[in-house]
Amino acid sequence: MSRLPAFIRHHLAGSGMLVALLLLCAFFSIITWTEQYPQDAAAAKELAAEIAPQARVLIVVRPQAEDSAFADALKAQLGSRAEIVKGEPKDARSALLRAAGAGGLDVIACNHATAAWLVFSDLATDFPALKDARVIQPRAQSWPVFLKADNLLNIANQIAVIAILAIGMTLVIITGGIDLSVGSLIALSAVITTMIVRDYGGGVNAGMAGMVAGGLGGFALCGVCGLISGAFITRLRMPPFIVTLAMMLVCSGLAYRLADNQSIYHVPDSFVWLGRGASLLGLPNAVVLMLLLYGAAHVMMTQTRFGRNLYAVGGNVEAANLSGVPVRRVILMAYLLCGLLAGLGGVVTASLLKSGSPTYGQMYELYVIAAVVVGGTSLSGGKGTMPGTLIGAFIIAVIQNGMNLTNIGSNDQKIVLGLVILGAVLVDRVRK
Repeated sequence: MSRLPAFIRHHLAGSGMLVALLLLCAFFSIITWTEQYPQDAAAAKELAAEIAPQARVLIVVRPQAEDSAFADALKAQLGSRAEIVKGEPKDARSALLRAAGAGGLDVIACNHATAAWLVFSDLATDFPALKDARVIQPRAQSWPVFLKADNLLNIANQIAVIAILAIGMTLVIITGGIDLSVGSLIALSAVITTMIVRDYGGGVNAGMAGMVAGGLGGFALCGVCGLISGAFITRLRMPPFIVTLAMMLVCSGLAYRLADNQSIYHVPDSFVWLGRGASLLGLPNAVVLMLLLYGAAHVMMTQTRFGRNLYAVGGNVEAANLSGVPVRRVILMAYLLCGLLAGLGGVVTASLLKSGSPTYGQMYELYVIAAVVVGGTSLSGGKGTMPGTLIGAFIIAVIQNGMNLTNIGSNDQKIVLGLVILGAVLVDRVRK
């Protein structure tokens, strides 16, 4: 029975973070609720159903990717009786003149933007032969911009790298430490990865082996950096803040030196598979990787001796040492894993942006620490969970995305993020 209150508190805390995330989603859904004008395949199919089988149709859209996709989908539904015009109002006018001279039109299919063009405002006067033609467009729908599928996928894709880094940061903070070098490790990993692909893997003609070698190079080097940080902290008993601050500067300077202050673009098109590709149920590969890593980390923290040792070290170092826990080895492994995960984050970033640059990862250490703290991990050590960190990462991502959708400036966003971090630390202190 003595363990019941702690058990209840633990699950209430996790539920509270999830409720906070859901409330944020509900809030941004409400304030971004607007009238939408769809022009996807479903909208094209719905519009085609309104057109008579033998009707002569002119499809008018702007020369943009989304408009073109809509026009092509509608054309596929209507077949040869439809003609597509992609351009400006003057192009639509030319097409209307041709149609008037060739026997007329029954339907002019537009999207919301082209339907408002003045060229269609008075067909009976401007084009008497087309006076009976109907101008139609997909019906408007009321729906939150925040809940659009592409926006939700964008949130998941944007938070993937920070969430991957947050796994390693959670391990370090649970031991009572901190790692300020993860942002610079992203830049170093991205530079090393693309340099190997460029110089030894074949550049733009690199194959799978060259790209894998590049990724392993960046991944391994960052692991070595994490190992060095851990060694200084455990062997020389130096403060983690100072050690990782120094490592942050070293890795940032090394990335700039290796890249010669330039970005590295000599990678093949297939290099973007990890960062931009989607192979499983339409989910981005980076998001799938993130979820797999969180699953593995959760099992490690809850089902292995190493996980129990992490909590023991963070809870009370002296007690853990007297209990036979290899304290220095556990802390060293935490920093090693944090470095490796930062290296993996750098590989994903390089793949996402199809380049390596020493400017990548700036301020990421703050976002990662924010995600971990908001997720319920105590800065004093000994407390934290992987599901909580994942929820914390999504809370940060949802707040940022919602502020972007509501046109809140970048300076104000920093203020809000700072207040969120302060609030999370305050809650942690109140619980204690």
